[in-house]
Amino acid sequence: MTLPTTSRAEPSQVPAAPLPAPDGLVIVDKPAGWTSHDVVAKARRILRTRKIGHAGTLDPMATGVLVLGVGRATKLLGHLALTDKEYEAVIRLGVTTVTDDAEGEPVEERPVDATADALAAAIGRLTGEIDQVPSSVSAVKIDGKRAYARVRSGEEVQLAPRRVTVSAFELRERRDRDTGAPDPAGTDLAVRVACSSGTYVRALARDVGADLGCGGHLTYLRRTRVGPFEVADALDLDAFAERAATAVTPLAAAVTSAFPVRRVDADEADAVAHGRRLPAAGLPGPYGVVAGDGAALALAEDHGRESRYLVVFAPAG
Repeated sequence: MTLPTTSRAEPSQVPAAPLPAPDGLVIVDKPAGWTSHDVVAKARRILRTRKIGHAGTLDPMATGVLVLGVGRATKLLGHLALTDKEYEAVIRLGVTTVTDDAEGEPVEERPVDATADALAAAIGRLTGEIDQVPSSVSAVKIDGKRAYARVRSGEEVQLAPRRVTVSAFELRERRDRDTGAPDPAGTDLAVRVACSSGTYVRALARDVGADLGCGGHLTYLRRTRVGPFEVADALDLDAFAERAATAVTPLAAAVTSAFPVRRVDADEADAVAHGRRLPAAGLPGPYGVVAGDGAALALAEDHGRESRYLVVFAPAG
C-alpha cells in the first residue's frame, strides 16, 4: 500500500509562533463605549494570558490613558504614582442629568445667561482644594455597596463631600451646542482639568452649572495624562493588537522609568532574593531595586536605617 504523502511547508510558509506575553506595562488609549474591564479582556486575548490588571478606572464614556499591568508587573499597579491626572472635557450648560453626564436621562433644562465674568468666577471657585460631593452614581461605596448600585435599586443616595485638589480648571473655548463652532455665548465649554485622584470631572460639570443657576453636565471626557503616562505614548486597540507582545514595556524598563532606582551588586541581589533587608538607600520611596544585569528585583522604601520590600519579583517562569 502506498501511503499518501503530505506536503511540507517551506520554512518561510510556517507561521511564526506568537511571542509569550512578557511582564511589563502597556499604555492603552481607551476607546469610547468600552469599560476598563473590556479593555483588560481584549488585552488578555491579544497577549494570550489572563494575568493582566489595570490602574485608574475610566468610565465607558471616557477615552484616553489606561495603564495595564501584565504578568509580574500587575504587582506594580498599586504602587505607581498615579495621583495626578489631566483631562480634556466638554461641559454643557443648561441641562442636568441623573448621572451628571451624557449617559444619564435628562432631569431639567434651563436657559443659560452666563457672562464671561460669571463663568470665570464659577470656575475659580472650583479650583484649588475643594470639598466635592461625588456623583450619586459613582463607584464610591456606602456600607460596602457601590453608590451607583444603590441608585439603580431605587435608593436615595447622599454622599459626603471629599477633599480633592483641582490644580487647573481652564476654559479653552465656548462653543455652540449644535454646530460646535466657537461662540462667546455658547453653552458648551471646552475645558482642561488637572486634578488629584478621587476628583470627578462630571461633578465639576454639575457644580459649575449649579453655581451659574442653569445646571450642567459632562458630554465629553478624555484623560490625557495619569501620573507620568501621557496619551501621546498610548496605543489604540488596533495598534496594540498589531504589535501584541512588542507593545509591552518590559518589567525592568517599567520600574526604572516609573520609580527612583537603587542598583545593587550580586551579594545584595542575593539578599533581596532571600528576603534579607538592605541598608537604607536614602531615596524617596518607593524605589526600584535593580540588579547589575538590569533585572528588576523589588520595590522597596526606607524605614529608618533599613529598606523594606513592598514587592519582590519572583523569577519569571
